[in-house]
Amino acid sequence: MATYIVGDLHGCFEEFQRLLEKVAFDPTEDEIWLTGDLVARGEDSLACLRFVKSLGSKAQMVLGNHDLHLLSTLLGIKRVKPNDKVDAIFQAEDREDLQNWLRNQPLVAQHPKHGFLLVHAGISPQWDLATTLACAREVEKTLRSEHYADYLAQMYESQPDYWRADLTGIARWRYCVNVFTRMRFCYADGRLDFACKSPIEEAPKELLPWFALDNPLYEQTPIIFGHWASLMGKANRKNIYALDTGCAWGQYLTMLRWEDKQLFTQPRLK
Repeated sequence: MATYIVGDLHGCFEEFQRLLEKVAFDPTEDEIWLTGDLVARGEDSLACLRFVKSLGSKAQMVLGNHDLHLLSTLLGIKRVKPNDKVDAIFQAEDREDLQNWLRNQPLVAQHPKHGFLLVHAGISPQWDLATTLACAREVEKTLRSEHYADYLAQMYESQPDYWRADLTGIARWRYCVNVFTRMRFCYADGRLDFACKSPIEEAPKELLPWFALDNPLYEQTPIIFGHWASLMGKANRKNIYALDTGCAWGQYLTMLRWEDKQLFTQPRLK
């Protein structure tokens, strides 16, 4: 049995299948973990959703910002972005089933045997493990509730940008969602920045990658994330694994086999 972790699919279904063929993935024996953003930008987001859903307990994904945005557009809260290529999902006969399955996925998952944490964007430099898991469960409970549309409608803001344990309501919910699905850079004091999307070497000097800040959790627990394609898989810190390598932007899809830390890649086909 092998444990595979793959970076953001973004609708690149054929490339995903090629990777699974390279490692002879066997869903009766192996398991696949996914860093989120199954949809948008690539050619076949619908196939990505259907396939991962079909794997049942052999697949574990976490929600990314594009997955949450898809839920918002399916609810009519937001419009589909021109480059998202998700029209087939809106026309699919299993649209409702996929929508409900997606909103029941977690924001953070911890492997029961290997202990690594899987998240789409990152984990707040102000959080320990207990806070990370508690905050994820709070948001997941909301997404699975009958009132989830009301919360998604209030998701699209960047404040608050600093964690306080006494945050409540939508402010607390929004901070957690932004950390788990949008975060890249932080200030030295832990405040989040959402304006900069540049490669690290081109970022303003006062900004640091979230994983460069001092947090004992980053040393104690392996963290695997996607979201940040310009890193091209290079976090350059022990215990931190970046797996989004920009397949949807003409680069390649990356998959990690956890047991021996071997990487497998598949270039963009279209």
